[in-house]
Amino acid sequence: MPACTFFGHRDCPETIKPKLKETLIDLISTYGIDTFYVGNHGHFDAYVRSTLKELRQIYPHIRYAVVLAYLPGKKAEYEDLSDTILPEGIESVPPRFAISWRNNWMLKQSDYVVTYITHPQGGAAQFVEKAQRQKKEIISLA
Repeated sequence: MPACTFFGHRDCPETIKPKLKETLIDLISTYGIDTFYVGNHGHFDAYVRSTLKELRQIYPHIRYAVVLAYLPGKKAEYEDLSDTILPEGIESVPPRFAISWRNNWMLKQSDYVVTYITHPQGGAAQFVEKAQRQKKEIISLA
């Protein structure tokens, strides 16, 4: 089954939400994508998570997971972790490499990458370049 992941700047504006929703609907209905992996750092990831949660009501066959880079801490007691996963093997990764390791894991699982990149600096831009080198199908929202 085709899968999709997401890379974007954490300071993403809320105005991309309609375009994000439209893109996700197209990926589900036109391309048959039913599995989505998203991180949990910043506004872009939060918009993706909330949109996928909303679309799951319309498309109950889709699956999505918020892929964690770290074991949940005490703060997690107050968060809904029902849609999260911790990829196998990440527990042995040093914390300073955990986000990159998690992003590589998500990229490896996915055929499609939805991005919101407005400048070439930062981890999101690096992973979009990596996705291009791996010949993943990239959809830009910027």
